[in-house]
Amino acid sequence: MNDVSRSFRGNSNAARDIAHHLHPYTNFKKHEQTGPLTIVRGRGIYVMDDDGKEYIEGMAGLWSAALGFSNERLATVAYEQMKQLPFYHAFNQRSHEPAINLAEKLKEMAPFEASKVFFANSGSEANDTVVKMVWYMNNALGRPQKKKIISRIKGYHGITVASGSLTGLPVNHRSFDLPIANIIHTSCPHFYRFGKDGETEEQFATRCAEELEQLIVKEGGAEQCAAMIAEPVMGAGGVIVPPKGYYEKIQAVLAKYDMLFIADEVICGFGRTGNVWGCQTLNIKPDILTCAKALSASFLPISAVMISDKVYQALSIESEKIGTWGHGFTYSGHPVAAAVALEAQKVYEEIDLFGHAKRLSPIFQKHIKSFADHPLVGEAMGIGMFGALEVVKDKKTKQAFDLVADGAGLKVYNQAVARGLFIRNMGDRIAICPPLIINEQELDDLFGRLRQALDAAMAELTAEGKFKG
Repeated sequence: MNDVSRSFRGNSNAARDIAHHLHPYTNFKKHEQTGPLTIVRGRGIYVMDDDGKEYIEGMAGLWSAALGFSNERLATVAYEQMKQLPFYHAFNQRSHEPAINLAEKLKEMAPFEASKVFFANSGSEANDTVVKMVWYMNNALGRPQKKKIISRIKGYHGITVASGSLTGLPVNHRSFDLPIANIIHTSCPHFYRFGKDGETEEQFATRCAEELEQLIVKEGGAEQCAAMIAEPVMGAGGVIVPPKGYYEKIQAVLAKYDMLFIADEVICGFGRTGNVWGCQTLNIKPDILTCAKALSASFLPISAVMISDKVYQALSIESEKIGTWGHGFTYSGHPVAAAVALEAQKVYEEIDLFGHAKRLSPIFQKHIKSFADHPLVGEAMGIGMFGALEVVKDKKTKQAFDLVADGAGLKVYNQAVARGLFIRNMGDRIAICPPLIINEQELDDLFGRLRQALDAAMAELTAEGKFKG
């Protein structure tokens, strides 16, 4: 039963949801008409709706459920921690063992020499915290004008006021009066869409670095520009892998202007790119790193900010001057979430999840690349254990469909759901990011369903006169 034909009668889940629940990332008028698809249970890489239909969760929920949707060990650890200490905070020099243990573990795992770890509850909160850290740091160092933070067009860093400003997607800015001051955006390193005719990928990477430097100079140079934030691989912007050499060139520019590099590892962290960190895969040396999602395998909300000693010392100086670091959350390092996150890391090690992801990555990417010849696919891109297909109207010219009138990406999504597969369409970019526990046979099944969905969507578009092939 598809979402359009679901019954809203009586006291059904759909009727009650429409009546009471305000959803994130939702067209509310459409939701009133079609209602929700309600998930009631999960096992492994599969989830089931309240009609009993099972789906392969091809997006690991929201890029995040590394261990899938059932793990007795994490459930047990959560229960045991709830019995011992269900809540405590970290304000005013108080602490508890789960937060201490997790901070210590993350420092050991960090892809740079981290000094301290700050906990929050989501990637958005972590990146929002980083903005305040950068501003606080430069006030401490007597550089009150050095406040501008550069993000990228199509980058995604969250949805709070500051992190939503860092995000470089129009839907996250329109009607929210974002971005705020001191947040600016540089070019998107997507060669397929933004490379010029005759330009090599290396030349494109050089141009991106040159455009960054031009923006820095325009915005006041080293005196006013403080940091740049980037996802190693851009997630919600379309699973965009920058060209080889891009980050080396970008980091050279940042060093020239005494700017920090902030690595947003919210999606890439914990095995997704084939290494523990995207920074290791893409040769990034950050000053600050944020992580969330697979930190706890998404069994409970928790995020972390890891900072270099250079950053910590500045925060320490200013907190002594003021009397406190006036920032934090009631649930920073919540003991149950921290205990579960630490146990998730133990599970990852014991089952060699990162090694499994690295071994499966070439197989996953072979599947992704196999779609390059599909009449509807303009680009098949990926790295590690995630990837994307860009649906286009004309492969030769890269002509895009009209997102509203044609809805090609949405058609692929709907056809996939009909076949028991959850993917994500970001406009006409189709993302695939399954739980890292997926095996080779399940990958074959996932991509088989995706190919069927593409073929069905192509048939739909052809019948409507919107695609000629």
